[in-house]
Amino acid sequence: QAQLVESGGGLVQTGGSLRLSCVASGSFCSIFTIGWYRQAPGKQRELVASITGSGGGSTDSDDAVKGRFTISRDNAKKMVYLQMNSLQPEDTATYYCNRAQTTNYYPWGQGTQVTVSS
Repeated sequence: QAQLVESGGGLVQTGGSLRLSCVASGSFCSIFTIGWYRQAPGKQRELVASITGSGGGSTDSDDAVKGRFTISRDNAKKMVYLQMNSLQPEDTATYYCNRAQTTNYYPWGQGTQVTVSS
């Protein structure tokens, strides 16, 4: 089983930027599609961006973050990143990384909190 640790969150003003990192250890498979998810208080966890593990790393993102968030990965380092620009208060949430395009998730990490002040 892989273990996932997210970091890079913080408090930023509207319009600011953050770069989130996710480092994996254990049995992390580089061919799996990985996504960044977020969960705001009182809401369900949602997938905001994903990147495939092969074929050059094709990406996809939710319409709410398209053009503002960029996902990338470094398989050699077992790292996945989320560059977040033009942050808005509605982006406030706890952010997690995990497998995408499957329900066979790795154990969820603790996530990293992103708070955007207006």
